[in-house]
Amino acid sequence: MKIQSGIAYAKDYKPLVRVTSVAPRDNYKLLVGLSNGVKREFAMKHLLDKPVYSALKNKEVFKTAYVDYGTVVWNDGQIDISPEFFQTEQEGVQ
Repeated sequence: MKIQSGIAYAKDYKPLVRVTSVAPRDNYKLLVGLSNGVKREFAMKHLLDKPVYSALKNKEVFKTAYVDYGTVVWNDGQIDISPEFFQTEQEGVQ
């Protein structure tokens, strides 16, 4: 058990990771900064065949990525990707 800020956790406490910065790159890549200090480039092309991300095939739309409440979003929040994806995604790391 671990106590963090007066809260008892059954397992080790891991703070939530949030996206702090995003910069779209060529070839459907994002340079992402995380609240844990990690900054990496992620290949996103493998996600574009999923219906929820199909609008991002348009490079002009893809380039509009921005951070909103710790999450990468596009189209005024209609499309987003969780910050946990960037913490755990290994396939997309370049």
